[in-house]
Amino acid sequence: MELAPALAVGIGLPAVALVIGLVWRARTGRVQRLGGASGIPAGAASAIRPGATPARSDAERLQLEPAALGDGATLVQFSTEYCSRCPGTARALVELASEYDGVRHVEIDLTHRADLADAFRVTQTPTVLVLDPSGRAVARIAGVPRIDELRDELDTTTGRSRAIHPV
Repeated sequence: MELAPALAVGIGLPAVALVIGLVWRARTGRVQRLGGASGIPAGAASAIRPGATPARSDAERLQLEPAALGDGATLVQFSTEYCSRCPGTARALVELASEYDGVRHVEIDLTHRADLADAFRVTQTPTVLVLDPSGRAVARIAGVPRIDELRDELDTTTGRSRAIHPV
């Protein structure tokens, strides 16, 4: 192999890998607001389109009992048995939820639930969904969440500021 092509490959491949890694790092853990909400309550669908069945909420699709949901928001964490970052993420989310009135944390192990992983397009763990009080997903975080961004999302979703609990 000649020197010029070998040098181009030797420098080019690491440069491409570096760029891909930096883009990946910049995107992981960021809160992504979920669009697609029509602004029409699910129960009103049959009034607008007779015979239409109301769409199931994300909480129903996850088979979460109403008692497991928070009054303000619910943080749903998808984990697996072999996820090394999931236990730390769970501790951080439990602590974050305790800073708010009406916010709960629910952890779902996907190790034996490939159906849920497919349904919610979970390609890495941890992945976190923020559910509003009606059980609809309003935000998603792939990877370890950036807590400050998640706090901002909870402020928006709950419409409240953080509660200060005495220690």
